[in-house]
Amino acid sequence: QVQLVESGGGLVQAGGSLRLSCAASGRTLSWNTMGWFRQAPGKEREFVAAIAWSRGDTNYADSVKGRFTISRDNANNTMYLQMNSLKPEDTAVYYCALKPGGLGNLQLDFGSWGQGTQVTVSS
Repeated sequence: QVQLVESGGGLVQAGGSLRLSCAASGRTLSWNTMGWFRQAPGKEREFVAAIAWSRGDTNYADSVKGRFTISRDNANNTMYLQMNSLKPEDTAVYYCALKPGGLGNLQLDFGSWGQGTQVTVSS
């Protein structure tokens, strides 16, 4: 059973930056994909970005392309989300998640989830 623990959330002004981390333990991450999702108040959870652990291929939601960068540290089993040019509409609880196989953005395919970390962007 894999454990996922997010960190790095906080309060930032619009235009600022934050870096989220997701530490994974309990299983090998090869041949898996890790992703970031977010849920804003009153809205459904949505896909943000994903990375295929072995190849490093990535995909992003259109709303964050060019502003967010997903990456991973193989040695430390940690995934990152560098968030730049933050906007108030990026305010949400951010979750990391794990799915077997290659890239995808469907929540139903991700079977393991972290507890989430709050990101608040003030205007």
